[in-house]
Amino acid sequence: MIKLPILPGAILGILGGGQLGRMFTIAARTMGYKVMVLDPDPQSPAGQMADVHLQAGYDDHGALKKMAEACAAVTTEFENVPAESLIELSRNCRVSPGAEAVAIVQDRSREKTWLRDNGFPTAPFALVGSEGELEAAAQVTGFPAILKVSRFGYDGKGQCRVGSMAELKTAFAEMEGNPCVLEGFVSLECEVSVVLGRGDDGECRAWPVGENRHENGILDVSIVPARISGALAQQALDMAVQVAGKLGYVGVMAVEYFVDKMGGLMINEIAPRPHNSGHYTLDACVTDQFEQQVRALAGLPLGDTRLLSPAVMVNILGDRWKNGGPNWGALLAHPNIKLHLYGKEAARPARKMGHFNVLDADLGEALRLAEQMREQL
Repeated sequence: MIKLPILPGAILGILGGGQLGRMFTIAARTMGYKVMVLDPDPQSPAGQMADVHLQAGYDDHGALKKMAEACAAVTTEFENVPAESLIELSRNCRVSPGAEAVAIVQDRSREKTWLRDNGFPTAPFALVGSEGELEAAAQVTGFPAILKVSRFGYDGKGQCRVGSMAELKTAFAEMEGNPCVLEGFVSLECEVSVVLGRGDDGECRAWPVGENRHENGILDVSIVPARISGALAQQALDMAVQVAGKLGYVGVMAVEYFVDKMGGLMINEIAPRPHNSGHYTLDACVTDQFEQQVRALAGLPLGDTRLLSPAVMVNILGDRWKNGGPNWGALLAHPNIKLHLYGKEAARPARKMGHFNVLDADLGEALRLAEQMREQL
């Protein structure tokens, strides 16, 4: 059955009120839609911008009923929304991404197994459900390795590097017996990601491959286009489109990759939502990832993803607020820097407070200025 597009004036809903929800809300309202946000935080960044903010849990049946009755379509801003909530909403309105795809990628154990079973390359891994499985898992991955909790880990949380059986046992005990994935280390050349949109009709539009640098498990800098060969970039793009197709995914998603010293590509994670490494699209592309999220959700044709300028994105964490706060004057003195702040009240260490994009026809110059501003901020 052909689904008619949802046009401006309709209400779109989003589960989650963080910065990704905020940027979705801004895009949707700019395009003429009304937005309803479901998030328990009374000060949620997305709730500040929405027409309606339902302050309730993601499994609150009363709130979900209100959302289903009011909204023409609903999406998510993070992967840990209960799949049951998406199923409940889908009985009355359009929901994307679907519950099945979200359920796979919100659990590392399921995600890694799904990737392996579908023939996608990953780093060596083993599932760990109990202490008795640690030794066999270590034989698969070797040491050093990283133990990651299967659910609710992000930005370096819920994971621990281990170099021996003793350290592995200690780390698993610290995970309080929760199911985990043990991943073998990869000798990395770099890390890259592909952000793409996929519509109901299977059409995919991807943005250029981004090169990512992390610090303490949190994305620090994204460089676009990635400084890799054209053949490797095309391989990453093709693989991401295949992943989206096999998931039956509708919406915006990201696939994060390891590139090893031999130039091999391995999938690290799938994110069923717009992604931090795609924030450069807000200023550097014909269509940004949040407008694309609106388009995919509303059943509209996907927007043009062309890169208009090389760009470097730098995350701004709460750590910058110590010693008097960030030096905004130095940053905003540059006409080719675009600042995006998320409206968060409390600046805590490692909390994402905003980002800035540096645009320049010369990627090397954009990176030089981004690194300079990163230090001066």
